Order: sequence, then structure tokens, then C-alpha cells
Amino acid sequence: MNPLWRDLEQIRSGTGDLWEEMRGQRLFLTGGTGFFGTWLVESFCHINRELDLGAGLTVLSRDPARFAAKAPHLVSDPAVTMLAGDVRSFVFPADQFRYLIHAATETVAKPGQDEPLEMLSTILDGTGRTLEFASKCGARKFLLTSSGAVYGKQPPGVTHVPETYSGAPDPVDAASVYAEGKRASELMCALYQKMAAARGVEFEAKIARCWAFCGPHLPLDAHFAVGNFIGDVLAGRPISIAGDGTPRRSYLYAADLMIWLWTILFRAPALVPINVGSGNDVSIRELAEVVAEVLAPGTEVRVAKKSVPGAAPARYVPDVKRAEELLGLRETVGLAEQIRCTAEWHRARG
Repeated sequence: MNPLWRDLEQIRSGTGDLWEEMRGQRLFLTGGTGFFGTWLVESFCHINRELDLGAGLTVLSRDPARFAAKAPHLVSDPAVTMLAGDVRSFVFPADQFRYLIHAATETVAKPGQDEPLEMLSTILDGTGRTLEFASKCGARKFLLTSSGAVYGKQPPGVTHVPETYSGAPDPVDAASVYAEGKRASELMCALYQKMAAARGVEFEAKIARCWAFCGPHLPLDAHFAVGNFIGDVLAGRPISIAGDGTPRRSYLYAADLMIWLWTILFRAPALVPINVGSGNDVSIRELAEVVAEVLAPGTEVRVAKKSVPGAAPARYVPDVKRAEELLGLRETVGLAEQIRCTAEWHRARG
């Protein structure tokens, strides 16, 4: 049995009434091998089997062989077709696809002088190429996984950022490359939908502004604090916080994330951005303490820097009322359970 069976059943239960329109249809997915993508493939394959949808999924990947080594049970699923290619230049397959999810983007530039430009190119050219394909392959529903980064720095007086907040990243700050790329990607969606409407073509672009997440498949050695802290405990190390521990973040579990994304694809109004995340925030230090308490009580938490007395904490926390009121979406898995499930999955994999 798939070790994620319980999570996958939760996703099926939370989206079961949405899938009938997928029966016999095909879905195209970019970014199918990362954290989001792997979960999208996992949940699609599970629901496709359980509901006997007869649907198909084509997954674009720069390295299908690497994904096959990571997730052989997904690549071997008869409903899945792997397509090798770069999201900026992939050859369009001849098949028709009613649904398209664009989830391909590196969230942090790798070290190197040209890497921020490479990231920007991947985001902008990749979104343009994927939208061009959507216009040629018969896609009717298109989901962009955007980011909470599009709002720019969260003001000290704003505890939870709503979709109506009109802030923005600093356009002359090189660190804004990811955020600006996502902002432009959302604009591209609007432009392609307008062009489709002018041609009388049915096309709905959905926008999910994604925040921070936890769950199986999350890397423990990347730039995700919760993953790093879990990795510290599993390796028997003290939990190490590089900063002062005061920034505030919130985490949505992977199964909830999938319920939200599939619901947005199928049911959300076009061009109505929806925050995808948790409104229950903790400080980074509090997060480390929860990880320690859940996985190994007594684990030392080391904080590299001292906090500045009276300074307002940096925040990266969404307001999720739109998701709740418009689509009935709710967070169902608390932080402690997220951490436990993620650690158990990594332990099982050795």
C-alpha cells in the first residue's frame, strides 16, 4: 500500500465531487517533479484509479529518468506519460488537453552570477510557452501556481495579507526576481484569457497564490525552515536557527494544499487570485520548539542572532478568508500533526 494512502484518501474525500468533468480527459502538468508536482501526480493517480476516471496525465520534466528513480510507482502508472523538455522550449505534444497546471519554477536562485537571470527567464519564458501551448491544445482550465511573494514585503501593521493588498516587491532589488516573475506570470494569464475571449474561445485562467507548506516529499536540506528543523532532529543534531527566530510564518499541510489546488482548478472563478496557505502563524523559534517537542523532546534549539527589543517581526502570513468564503476551503491538519507525518515519511524512506 502507498505510505501516503491516508493523505491521498483525504484528498479524494475532499475533492470527490469535482472530478466527474475530468472523466476521459487529459491533463498537462509542468513542474511535475518538485514538491507541488509530485503531490499533484500522486493525488491524480490515486483519484483516477479510485474513481475509474479513465483520465490521462502528461508530465513535463527536464529529467524524466531522475523522476522515475525518485517515484517509480508514479512513472509506471499507465495513466502517466512523461515528456522530456525545458518549460521554456518544450516541443508541443499533439494530444488535446482540457486542463493544464503550470507549477514549474525554482523558488530560490542557485549560487552563481547569472542564476537570477536564469530564474527570471524560466518563470517568464516558461509561463509564456505554457500559455501558448494551452491556447493550441484545447485547454479550457489553466491553473498557475503563483506565490505570496507577489505582495512584496509584508508591512508591520498587516498580520495577514489579503488578496486585495496592493503592495509589491521592490522592482530594482535583485532579490525580487522570483516575486516579479510571478507577478508578470499572473498578468500573462490575464492577457491570454482576454485574447481567448476575443476569439470566442472558452478559457479560464485560475491563480493560486501559494505560501508555505509542510508534508511528505518536502526536502529537508533546502531553504524551507520547517524541513531543515525536521532534518536536524532526524539527524540527531540541535535545531539551528540562522537568524533571531522572530519572523512569523504559517504552514499548510500537503494534503490540504492538494485539496485547495484541485478545487481552485475546477471551481474557482477565472482571474480571481486566491491565497493558498494557513492563517495560523508561529515565529520561527516557536516552530523549532514545536518540531523538537513533537519529534524529540529535549532537543536543543540554537538561535544564531539576538532579537532587537521592540522591533516588529517580519511576517509572511496570508489572509485565507477568500478561499474559505468563496470555495469553502479549510485547513484540517494542525502544525504538530504536519511535522509528525512529514518526519514519519522521511524515516520510512531511510
